[in-house]
Amino acid sequence: MGVCGFPKQRVGRCKAANNIMSVSNGRLESSLVHEILSHLGLANKTAAWGTLGTLRPFLSFNVDKDVQQLLEAIAGQGVNQDTIVDVLTNRNGEQRQLIARAFQERTQQDLLKSLQAALSGSLEKVVVALLKPTAQYDAHELRAALKDVSSAEDVGVEILSTRSPPQLQECLTVYKHDFQVEIEDDMRSETSGLLRDLLLALAKGTRESYSGIKDYNLAEQDAQALQEAGETGTGATWIMIFTQRNTEHLNRVFDEYQSHSGQVIEEGIRNCFHGSAQTALLTLASVIRNTPLYFAEKLHQALQGTEPNHQVLMRILISRSETDLLSIRAEFKKKFGKSLYSSLQEAMRGDCRSALLALCRAEDI
Repeated sequence: MGVCGFPKQRVGRCKAANNIMSVSNGRLESSLVHEILSHLGLANKTAAWGTLGTLRPFLSFNVDKDVQQLLEAIAGQGVNQDTIVDVLTNRNGEQRQLIARAFQERTQQDLLKSLQAALSGSLEKVVVALLKPTAQYDAHELRAALKDVSSAEDVGVEILSTRSPPQLQECLTVYKHDFQVEIEDDMRSETSGLLRDLLLALAKGTRESYSGIKDYNLAEQDAQALQEAGETGTGATWIMIFTQRNTEHLNRVFDEYQSHSGQVIEEGIRNCFHGSAQTALLTLASVIRNTPLYFAEKLHQALQGTEPNHQVLMRILISRSETDLLSIRAEFKKKFGKSLYSSLQEAMRGDCRSALLALCRAEDI
């Protein structure tokens, strides 16, 4: 049932719609930025924060027009899903929050709850994710991951290791606010052993920033320390090096490790660790080696099988849409010989298909 006791499809008949203040009519200008990847030479590198996203601030942004569009989309005889998707997937996160605040001011109704009442299924989940502030969305994904150990070693490590320090700090602050508990307490109660220690270390967000100085002696020392710790089964050394050193340095460490041991770092992890610890360290190693490639592989995996993993697709496409989704698309095409856009088109069914395609943005030839 929708709000006011009516079916979701009839949400427009609710009192909430009748309380809406009129906004001047006008046709919403739409703009689709056609992204060209042929000139992109950064596919094999971790993107700088915020430079290679598919979703940019909407240049013709008019909050009043957007509010009116959304009101009309949910207050008529039928819900106009196309309009809802068009507005929300063509505005960046900051603009979506401005729309939500303006909607509240004009209608005294919560935009998120209004859209939840109007929608259902996978599209409802995508819209909820788009309208939640980024830090809140990450915090709730982390909470769900910690309650499921098989996700903690994968999703938990992913979120904690791929957010910038300010993003991570904001996420942990929201986590405490929304769940009335420090994330460290949940980590201690829900996980154990090396996985727990790794998550706690990542949550501190104390990874060194790259200074531009290449310390080859330290890289060799770290590689030797990892090899010795692996032979003695000491996980603390692996955690310290993997969570403290900057990624540029760690890639040199990986090269030195292979030179000294004769095996790539992933083989070393598989030989030295088992279970959740092994999975978590492999996830972190993949992120360190090449973050866009890590996400490309996760997306490809989520698209396999008879039913795509909507949760994974949604989390990655939304969280990376303003960061490095162009690089992820390039890595996807390079690794799998097919564009991410085409893969989504073929694998996806249902109401959320158009929203995820809009976030992906364009075909890569």
